[in-house]
Amino acid sequence: MPNLTKTQSLILTTGAQRADNIAMPLPEGLHGAAAKKVVTMMIDRGWLEEVDADTRKGEPLWRETGDGHGTTLVVTDAGLLAVGIEPVVVKTMAAVRQYVATADVPKTPTPRTGTKQAQIIALLQRPEGASVAEIVAVTGWLAHSIRGLISGGLKKKLGLPVTSEKQDGRGTVYKLDVA
Repeated sequence: MPNLTKTQSLILTTGAQRADNIAMPLPEGLHGAAAKKVVTMMIDRGWLEEVDADTRKGEPLWRETGDGHGTTLVVTDAGLLAVGIEPVVVKTMAAVRQYVATADVPKTPTPRTGTKQAQIIALLQRPEGASVAEIVAVTGWLAHSIRGLISGGLKKKLGLPVTSEKQDGRGTVYKLDVA
């Protein structure tokens, strides 16, 4: 294993932990001529490589090329070996992270407490449910805002089983069955 400075070691180990082994951003306090000197030396030794930055993915820039594009720094396999990390392990972990990020794992949103949305959910959970007029009286919202919250926020986003039925004297009454 080659002798590395603390800065070089920090750049390589931090880059190995990031997606796609991107070495940017550099450690805090390393900028200007000092950054250029360290990075140039690491590129010359084959530990870092300059590649086109994909700004759509939010990759940080190392430098701009002048034609509206930029480059970023990536830790190479030699750079990983320089800090004692097997490139195969890093690639396997990157593949696992990529799989987990793209897996269809449903995220269950949870309503915040102490909000008007939480007040409306409490009203709907009552045995008698709640009409739009009753919810208007509690929240001060307009009727269309309440219907939008029930349809979009509670049913679609939170996946709550809200039912509705027409009742004489109350209009449409919404209920949320608690299991």
